[in-house]
Amino acid sequence: MAASSSENDSKNEGPSSREAEQPQVAAIRMPTAEEIRAQEVWNNCAVRSVVSGVMGGGLGFFMGLFLGALDNPIMQDEMTARQQLIYNAKQMGRRSWSSAKAFAIMGLVFSAVECVVEKARAKHDTTNTVIAGCVTGGTISARGGPRAACAGCAGFAAFSVAIEKFFDRHT
Repeated sequence: MAASSSENDSKNEGPSSREAEQPQVAAIRMPTAEEIRAQEVWNNCAVRSVVSGVMGGGLGFFMGLFLGALDNPIMQDEMTARQQLIYNAKQMGRRSWSSAKAFAIMGLVFSAVECVVEKARAKHDTTNTVIAGCVTGGTISARGGPRAACAGCAGFAAFSVAIEKFFDRHT
């Protein structure tokens, strides 16, 4: 009797197992009006650039705090603990401000150029990253003269492509 009940169970599982093998079709969800508006705002190059500049500034600020804390005064042996603390606080503040400005400019320029190039070319690919990296690197190192600007362009473009390939955004 046990054998006949297992045969009935296997016969009953036949159609249900076929249904499980067929792929389930998911319904397409249309975006809401709020989602469409948010996407339109984010597609604005000015918004994207300002957000990247602010985020870059924040990253630079925290990197400056960290790197400023690592600086040791030259006359450390002759300074009291209070003098060392004051020196380190000032150094952290200087480094934070300097790094925040540099990273904010870097983020703003890179994001703005990439967005404008992407809209002009109507493509989302690595070429946009190369152009944005070159302009950003050249802009940052322009004070050093034409050779420095060219080296900054090539270096930042190569770095941008390496990061792009690492994160693999354009596949």
